[in-house]
Amino acid sequence: MDRLSLLETFVVALDEGSLNRAAQRRGMTQSAVSQQIKQLESLLGQQLLHRSARGVQATRAGDLVFTHAQGLLGGYDRLTAELDSLNASVSGTFRISTSTFLGRSVVGPLLLELDRQYPDLDIVMRLEDRLVDVVRENYDLAIRSGKLGSTDGVGRKIAELETVLFASPAYLDAVGRPQQPEDLLRLKFIQLHEDQTEGFFPLHRDGEEVLAPIRVGFTADDPELIIQAVTNGSGYTRAPRPFVDDQLRDSTFEQVLPEYNAPDKDVFAVFPSRHSIDRRRELVIDGVTERLTQIHRRAAQPRPATITA
Repeated sequence: MDRLSLLETFVVALDEGSLNRAAQRRGMTQSAVSQQIKQLESLLGQQLLHRSARGVQATRAGDLVFTHAQGLLGGYDRLTAELDSLNASVSGTFRISTSTFLGRSVVGPLLLELDRQYPDLDIVMRLEDRLVDVVRENYDLAIRSGKLGSTDGVGRKIAELETVLFASPAYLDAVGRPQQPEDLLRLKFIQLHEDQTEGFFPLHRDGEEVLAPIRVGFTADDPELIIQAVTNGSGYTRAPRPFVDDQLRDSTFEQVLPEYNAPDKDVFAVFPSRHSIDRRRELVIDGVTERLTQIHRRAAQPRPATITA
């Protein structure tokens, strides 16, 4: 058994927190996973895992091995990716992290198409509503909107998304529709965890910026939960217009302060190194950029008027 395989099994076991789930992910039996970890412990002369009924946790030595193993595995994957690129082939394991919102609406459908086009490509996508470190966590690419966060990787801005403030009409009927930015203090803002407002929100009108006061009433990591809270009349929120445009048009949602423009949300591609060559990465980045552009154009088109008898 080669040492990289042992390290990969160990990393997957800690990542999943369970030998059983690690076995499913690695496509082997639980006993085989356990045996590989024992081989690694024997090879290194250290106990690496604490095993219990609740799963597995790293020992102090295991934490050290986990950190170095991620770097070694990431370096090996980048090596194979660069070798593949020399032959203009698209293959190997490609690990990508993105938010739930972008993953389901943009990145996921694109990756499914790439999977059909390139049968030798093994795509591992994680939907994570948090800021990841692509280097430390061994990702080939992360697609993120809003903020880059702390990472040793390289960030490239690939798109901008127009955003809007919106609520349910019933909620605005109950609390009153704000006429000026300062009126927002009467409403509760439902906040995505990564979009910390710090008490104010920049709005623009006729080229001038106004800092609108924000009263946060609910914060969550899950965009779907935030949309559910808005639908239930818990407050208002901010989201990219293309992804809520249909609900705005059919009056499921109503724009708040429509005379004012909320700031655009930047979309970034984050990857481990600007010097490595990875055709797979560029295929994904180009595809995401093209799809976001198409979504923006569709949202900007006027909707045909409905003719009634």
